[in-house]
Amino acid sequence: MVSIQSHRKDEHVSLAIKFYDKDSHAGFDQLRFIHQGIPEISFDDIDISTKLEDISMDFPIYIEAMTGGSEYTKKLNEKLARIAQKTGIAMATGSQSVALRDNSVSPSFEIVRKTNPNGIIFSNLGASATTDKAIEAIKMMDSNAIEIHINTPQEMVMPEGDRTFKWIDNIKSIQSDIECPVIVKEVGFGMSKETIQQLVDAGIKNINISGKGGTNFSQIENYRRKKQEMDYLKDWGQTTVESLLEAQPFKNKVNIISSGGIRTPLDAVKAMALGANSVGIAAPILYSLIKNGEEETVEFINEFIYGIKSIMTMLGTKSISDLQSEKMILSSDLLSYVHQRGLPY
Repeated sequence: MVSIQSHRKDEHVSLAIKFYDKDSHAGFDQLRFIHQGIPEISFDDIDISTKLEDISMDFPIYIEAMTGGSEYTKKLNEKLARIAQKTGIAMATGSQSVALRDNSVSPSFEIVRKTNPNGIIFSNLGASATTDKAIEAIKMMDSNAIEIHINTPQEMVMPEGDRTFKWIDNIKSIQSDIECPVIVKEVGFGMSKETIQQLVDAGIKNINISGKGGTNFSQIENYRRKKQEMDYLKDWGQTTVESLLEAQPFKNKVNIISSGGIRTPLDAVKAMALGANSVGIAAPILYSLIKNGEEETVEFINEFIYGIKSIMTMLGTKSISDLQSEKMILSSDLLSYVHQRGLPY
């Protein structure tokens, strides 16, 4: 018999595909680079490697947290792990809390390390998790890092969601007691400078701003409600671009990761130019896997990497740090946002 939690994991995948939009609504269309016709650089000169604390990553993109917790999602995680292995990119899983409550579904997460024994793998738990649970989650997949997600709007709309959100002490404890890198991430509602400051004060060194504009968990959870009456929250939050602007004062203090509505290599390059050191991609990879299969998804990722290097070649930027010195033209709406929020750019 399938548990309620496992069924919910399958529902999340199904609804993520149902609502998938190939266009980004994360604000990247409100930014543009200034073309320079003589970049004086070679494609082969481009180095897109990056680091997450002491973890070296050959590529700045990774498979962002999506799934696990059922037989169906075990198959998806196995395929995603093979894709990560073939392309050389890192991979995060969906929340492992279901497996910590029911160890019969642990194999749906353990399959990732079994399939990709030498890859870079991120565990994932909610911010209500204790340090002991975080250690257990890391051991489950012999993970290189752990994502701790914050998701208040999702929980409030989720019929069976949490209603109490006292997270900062847990976050502090996990950061101080766990040896591997800890990433605190949103699940698609973005971050404010105030939230980022709270995390910096808690000692967090890696922050995934995960903005609005991609998979919408408020929409997904509302669809699961009997009356679907909470659709008024479908536009809640800051876009990925707004969140990256919120993070500007912290670029030299923490490692900024961007996710949420990354659809094209140009989106990824713009995110990195705004200070992200790496970029998480979820829905486009899941959609490609389910609709087109593993091999086409491997090709999609390889083409994505080629696109990033091509744009950096056109910009004459040899590295991500060079790219982060590039200034872009902001739309009038974004300029207004920056002014109203008192942000430097």
